[in-house]
Amino acid sequence: MSDKIKPHHLERKAILYVRQSSAYQVSHNLESQKLQYAMQERLQQLGWREIEVVDEDLGRSAAGTVTRAGFERMVAEVCLGKVGAVAAREVSRFARNSREWQQLVEVCRIVDTLLIDQETVYSPRQSNDRLLLGLKGSLNEYELDLLRQRSVEARREKARRGELLVIAPVGYLKGEEQHWEKDPDRRVQEAVVLVFRKFLELGTVRQTLLWFLEHGLQFPVYTRQGETCWKRPSYATIYRLLTNPIYGGAYAYGKTEHTLRYENGEPHRGIQRKPKEQWLALLPNSHEGYVSWEQYQQIQQAIAENVRGSGSSGAVQGGAALLAGLLRCRRCGRKLTVLYTGNHHDVLRYVCHRGWLDSGQPRCIAFGGMSVDEVIAKEVLRVVQPAAVEAAVLAGEEEARKQDDVLDACRRDLEAARYAAQRAQKQYDAADPQNRLVADELERRWNQALQRVQEIELRIEQHIQGQVKTTAPTREEFEDLAAKLEAVSKETYCSNADP
Repeated sequence: MSDKIKPHHLERKAILYVRQSSAYQVSHNLESQKLQYAMQERLQQLGWREIEVVDEDLGRSAAGTVTRAGFERMVAEVCLGKVGAVAAREVSRFARNSREWQQLVEVCRIVDTLLIDQETVYSPRQSNDRLLLGLKGSLNEYELDLLRQRSVEARREKARRGELLVIAPVGYLKGEEQHWEKDPDRRVQEAVVLVFRKFLELGTVRQTLLWFLEHGLQFPVYTRQGETCWKRPSYATIYRLLTNPIYGGAYAYGKTEHTLRYENGEPHRGIQRKPKEQWLALLPNSHEGYVSWEQYQQIQQAIAENVRGSGSSGAVQGGAALLAGLLRCRRCGRKLTVLYTGNHHDVLRYVCHRGWLDSGQPRCIAFGGMSVDEVIAKEVLRVVQPAAVEAAVLAGEEEARKQDDVLDACRRDLEAARYAAQRAQKQYDAADPQNRLVADELERRWNQALQRVQEIELRIEQHIQGQVKTTAPTREEFEDLAAKLEAVSKETYCSNADP
């Protein structure tokens, strides 16, 4: 027994602190747990009879970034003078940061509580032991930083080579040769391709989303178990897919960084997106993409130009103005703003007042927009009228192709639903009919799958009937319309302006 242990230490209880840094260690490093719990025998050999085990912090790091309820409770018990010794297998179990380690050592010094590990008994009131504890605390903190640094550098080097595959996005799987491979499910592939094709047609992320929602089409999502489920798409889903460089055939890593801030003494983690110039790795043409790298860059440029106030024309907005977002003030160079005045908000005006709104500068110019729009409309009609028939025919063909896209997506859904129904039927046929607890559940799943098949077949039938009812105009009708294009344009403009 150490001469540092006095009778008044033994009169008080001893606390054994047990901790592991992660849930993985708790599940797999069972030998470490046994060794830590075995420290109770050492405390008994040293003379303690009342021993309390504090193990609430299993699976929590001691780096100081998470709250440890067990450690705080142990320090509170020490402060009350109820503890004669605190013990751990290694002193690094107590803390891996200077703040909490120095707090524990100082509290133990004030109330004369010993610190015990597998090898030594420390008395914080003795200067030599306090110096040794301070050195061990600094070494434990440095060791953690060193291990973390080595791990991060290894990941960075692997990422620079394009071999660090973390989470597979929709449409891709991790290949055996350390690169992304397309999902072999053709339904998933066609869904991803359809998103890019519709964005190139419609021009905005939101319009692409609305097209999917309008036709009731679902989008694949990967679960944590690696399975594919189909859900109603959201704006974030479409936006992440269109802005992820992996779909342009490029490997990218280091697009975001973790941030740490403290509020009321509590750490809060966050994620911040970095500019493309600061990404750790960007390797174009590293795998097969759903679009080419050039198309991906064009899509990013289009998305950036759709942002209002970005210095470009911006996405198309509501209103009858023909030149919205296209005119600039000759005096200050700012874009003109569209205003609708009058009793029914049908009087169009172009104004330049951003300088006045932003910094109180004098207003620039303002003028009525209807006469300007009429002049520009005449010039536009003069240019496009010779090709109006061809443009109309192409528009009709494009509309028919859009309807075919919906029909193809529904047919892929029908094929998947029929497969699910056949699979449910096989499971039902393989079950023992006497075991009703199992057979009833399998029968219910089979009925649900068959009902899903019927719903998709009904949607396809309704879609085909809608196509039959809507007949495309003939070329002669287009030619007759082209001759009256200016009158039709004026009528449309007036109807749009009419509330």
